[in-house]
Amino acid sequence: MTIDDLLQQSGSWLAPGTDHGPVISSRIRLARNLKDAAFPGWAGEEECERIWKELQPVLLSVHAGSMLSAFGMAELKELDKQILFERHLISREQAEKGKGSGLVVAADESVSFMVNEEDHLRLQSIRPGLDIVGAWRMLDGIDTEIEKSVSYAFSPRLGYLTACPSNVGTGMRASVMLQVPGLVLMGEVNPIIKGVSKIGLAVRGLWGEGTEAVGNMFQISNQIRLGEREDQIIASLEQIVLEVVEHEKNARVRLMEKRESLVRDHVGRAYGILTNAHILSSKEALDLLSALRLGIDLGILKPMNGRVIDELVLKTQPAHLQKMEGKALKPKDRDKARASLVRSEIARAAKSM
Repeated sequence: MTIDDLLQQSGSWLAPGTDHGPVISSRIRLARNLKDAAFPGWAGEEECERIWKELQPVLLSVHAGSMLSAFGMAELKELDKQILFERHLISREQAEKGKGSGLVVAADESVSFMVNEEDHLRLQSIRPGLDIVGAWRMLDGIDTEIEKSVSYAFSPRLGYLTACPSNVGTGMRASVMLQVPGLVLMGEVNPIIKGVSKIGLAVRGLWGEGTEAVGNMFQISNQIRLGEREDQIIASLEQIVLEVVEHEKNARVRLMEKRESLVRDHVGRAYGILTNAHILSSKEALDLLSALRLGIDLGILKPMNGRVIDELVLKTQPAHLQKMEGKALKPKDRDKARASLVRSEIARAAKSM
């Protein structure tokens, strides 16, 4: 499998065309390190290369549901690294790595393993919709399978040892990606974010820590890894997500009952701009596409093909756009190419209306 092969499919975190309501996807990530080996930040290039070579065959042999492929960061072009980041397969930090760092990913992108990012291993499972339990079961089985071949750094008192102290314990981050345009339009999203943060959960933007919530998309994840079992963490997160989902559904009902003209105007303006714009930034595209998705969900644009709209979330990202154009583009040229792509794709989606 090559990076070009990935472009022929939609990312597993997006699951276009599926109807999961406000929930886009669920993800489990496990941080693991090898026993008696320096953390990547302290290890030299030679030791990192040794660990990458040692782990690669182990990871390629696990049962992940589809064929696995390996990519060394040193062998990838910067544009290809950015594509992997945009598909939520590597972090921004790993995209800056070179020799001794790599990625092993399943063909359907539902499972991936970062090697020598902050920790020796970052195992990840992504499933569409609200299925944190399913993602956990998949990754727990893989984690057990890997541990048959390597020895993890583990303390009977503290749990799994990690480079960042906040990950010590289970080493697990469970997160759910939601799209909540109803709460945003009702002006109710900030109080909910504050409430969620007060009970020990983190709320991040689309691309993770330190990023803003473009396209009305947010990630909710656990912050506590020490002193709680994995099932407890997952159950708590799932309960809160279900509450946020109910708030979003109620917000959409109230919008149509009390502010229908506002909603139709919001959706109509987004449709008008996207079908006529000749310059379109990445952020603006995501925000406007979110409005179209809301219009489809509420039946305002029914029966427009929602799959095309969902796929544009990835296609309009800078690296994906340049890869499809077959050349590097300056920001101004990307904005023009993005607008052209969106116009043609929405025209195609509108044919089914």
